[in-house]
Amino acid sequence: MGKEDDRGEEYLFKIVLIGDSAVGKSNLLSRFSRDEFDTNSKATIGVEFQTQLVEIEGKEVKAQIWDTAGQERFRAVTSAYYRGAFGALIVYDITRSDTFQSVKRWLQELNTHCDTAVAQMLVGNKCDLEDIRAVSVEEGKALAEEEGLFFMETSALDATNVDKAFEIVIREIFNNVSRKLLNSDAYKAELSVNRVSLVNNQDGSESSWRNPSCCSR
Repeated sequence: MGKEDDRGEEYLFKIVLIGDSAVGKSNLLSRFSRDEFDTNSKATIGVEFQTQLVEIEGKEVKAQIWDTAGQERFRAVTSAYYRGAFGALIVYDITRSDTFQSVKRWLQELNTHCDTAVAQMLVGNKCDLEDIRAVSVEEGKALAEEEGLFFMETSALDATNVDKAFEIVIREIFNNVSRKLLNSDAYKAELSVNRVSLVNNQDGSESSWRNPSCCSR
């Protein structure tokens, strides 16, 4: 727990969800923010976002998570929302190899539009559909290693690793910001009714992978 006089320090971190349409970005967000899954989820039009208040080392962290539409016709709209992002989850569907092949294009767009170092997590979603898997865990891990990303497979349907994926990114952002001593008023956040507590995952090294040079530029 932090000291009492540190309790008032708050941070606002913008995180973007990117990836092809129908890979499950919106359901990952709703599972993390509201613990809900919509079996009739429709394609996101434009951009939506949710906020989660988390606590790390006694400090308030407000994660503002943006769900960017994957459809090509909305690309011009969503590109502006990359700017100012501190973190990103690049999502593909493990049952659709084409969504995995798109990851590098999304990474290129992310790096083009972001104006700051970004903590990045590669997410293979829908791991509950193992019987129709088209992208192996090894392929996902190899791409993450090549690009210097965190990597995790998730299921928005049964909640596997969803909280953990977001929490790893949020904690990495917090660590990055703390190292840079960014504590100006621009990063203060208003309190939210949605509060979750982050805990250190003792098995984090087994459930997630990162390149030692992750997020370096």
